[in-house]
Amino acid sequence: MTPRELLHREAAKWLEQAPKDLTAAKALVDIEASRSVFHSQQAAEKAIKGFLTFRQIAFRKTHDLTDLGSQCAEADPTLEPFLREVEELTDYASAFRYPDAPYEPDAAEALAALAIATKLRDEVLRRISDV
Repeated sequence: MTPRELLHREAAKWLEQAPKDLTAAKALVDIEASRSVFHSQQAAEKAIKGFLTFRQIAFRKTHDLTDLGSQCAEADPTLEPFLREVEELTDYASAFRYPDAPYEPDAAEALAALAIATKLRDEVLRRISDV
């Protein structure tokens, strides 16, 4: 197995999880938007971690998409516009999973989060497949 194939295999471990979260997010949009936004955040996080893994960039255990995104942007500045958009999903990792949530997201917010996460995942896949 070539080094490139090994990198693809390691990145795939993250990237194979992202569609599962996107599917969950889509299924929950109208019935539980607060859980939908969580899965959108998780899909974006896994796409970022897949990209970082492919580029052999170590990352800390975090849900902070701003922090993780800055590492991606250093490696590939063309991802920066997508990463800036994804930053707003960071709070979805925990803010709405507990009783003291600041508010309840609605379906429109959940759909927007899903679109952002999907767009980032697609961009990451494109860049990894182009290498």
